[in-house]
Amino acid sequence: MDVRAYTMVGALVLLWVLFGILNPTFLTSRNLSNLFTQMSVTSILAIGMVLVIVAAHIDLSVGSIVGLTGGIAAILSNWLELPAIIVILGTLVAGAVLGLLQGWLVAYKMIPAFIVTLGGMMVFRGVLMGVTQSKTIPVSDPVIALLGNAYFAKGFGIIIGLLAVGIMLWTAYTKRRSRQKYGFEIAPLGVDIIKVSVLALLVVSFVVVMNNYKGIPFPIIFVIVLAIIFYIISTKTTFGRHIYAIGGNIEAARLSGIHIKRKTMLIFVFNGLLASIAAIVLTSRLASATITAGNMAEMDAIAACVIGGTSLMGGAGTIIGAIIGALVMTTLDNGMSLMGMESFWQYVVKGSILVFAVWLDISNRRKGVK
Repeated sequence: MDVRAYTMVGALVLLWVLFGILNPTFLTSRNLSNLFTQMSVTSILAIGMVLVIVAAHIDLSVGSIVGLTGGIAAILSNWLELPAIIVILGTLVAGAVLGLLQGWLVAYKMIPAFIVTLGGMMVFRGVLMGVTQSKTIPVSDPVIALLGNAYFAKGFGIIIGLLAVGIMLWTAYTKRRSRQKYGFEIAPLGVDIIKVSVLALLVVSFVVVMNNYKGIPFPIIFVIVLAIIFYIISTKTTFGRHIYAIGGNIEAARLSGIHIKRKTMLIFVFNGLLASIAAIVLTSRLASATITAGNMAEMDAIAACVIGGTSLMGGAGTIIGAIIGALVMTTLDNGMSLMGMESFWQYVVKGSILVFAVWLDISNRRKGVK
């Protein structure tokens, strides 16, 4: 993680301490388990949104895609009574197709992403209202119900925690060896030990807190797996490097031979696919699909990315930062709700933080230019 990510972790800890002092219920295992479950939808959307914003685009339609694909899942399950695996695959295909359509319009027809996705936001919401007849459709399939509400056994959480700590130790070791091998500057050993120790402590604390309630929630495992996959895609593959190059300087990327149109379309496909995964989780948690599902979810996803260090100017952003940003956003929602604050304050506070984060990013870039 970069310096900004560590700063965000520190800010998150301060928020937890503050809300814990103001309302002791906040730091209970039950509430923290609920908090992590609540953040899953925003986190999944933020993972896809990072790639879109890094490529210097925006997607305002993901909330409506969540609503529409959730409605499709409910229709396939309730009205057509199809098996859970068909429901899930059908929902994922629908999300990918919607992303493909928008990506094609942006990449090949040169329509600004803001306009395409703004139109998509309205069209998809309207289609949802039409196909569901503005009704709430219940979902009672036990398999789908597990996806958003079940918990892994406590022993599984311990295994996951040990694996995570082992991976962190191995990654830190191999990174130091690689930098030494090629003659790059390396941080003092003590600094790396402190970093790994802090991260290991966070992982162990997370597992202990989750196991004190019912275990690790299913949705969090989805977030972790998707975060790992897209972290690898964004940092360890040619495709990921090309996305950062496109967002950093599109003309330089074009001159270097990068197929900009194809890769632009692909990031929207990924975003639509991730939105459909978020829809499955949300529909499972609510045990139904409603016409308001996913409403304003795109704003939370964008805010999570920006708060986590993704630049709206493109070319900069990380998956880990977006996850931390999603946790910050959910912490604010959860903490203010426990304090009994009026809902309008949540919008005021989150909106103010978003503006501050963008201002901070712009200020840092101006300093870099000077």
